[in-house]
Amino acid sequence: MIVGELNTLSSSGLPAVLNNALTLALTARPQDKTPGRYDLEGEHLFMNVMTFETQHPAQKKAEMHEQYIDIQLLLSGEERIQFGVVGSARQCEEQHTEEDYQLCNDIEPLQTLLMKPGMYAIFMPGEPHKPGCSVTQGEEIKKVVVKVHISLMTA
Repeated sequence: MIVGELNTLSSSGLPAVLNNALTLALTARPQDKTPGRYDLEGEHLFMNVMTFETQHPAQKKAEMHEQYIDIQLLLSGEERIQFGVVGSARQCEEQHTEEDYQLCNDIEPLQTLLMKPGMYAIFMPGEPHKPGCSVTQGEEIKKVVVKVHISLMTA
């Protein structure tokens, strides 16, 4: 997992592929878009814009991916993301290969990240994460999740 803020993106040291993905997403102005999927460079690089109410962590499951890197970028509101390292997911359900996700009931050991607008968190394949958790109580947030196919990291 990598965490950063947009105002220091140019000096973040991110791999060029991830820096480019964030730059393309920002150029597309996700803050002005309605919720939905938007292709940035076809199937290998796209973004999902979403607006929803955060929930208590106990009401949510963690997710993991095998083929895509998740760049979670908060546009408005606050959210807590619970996460863990590769191998920390517990009580996992079946893998949904076509949609590239697997849900898990627990992360051990559990880490927590408080997200403010302009912050991003990057989760690599196999890293469980539970986004959209409330900080103190439920609130509406707007965010974009940039999906980067793992093959772009070796291209």
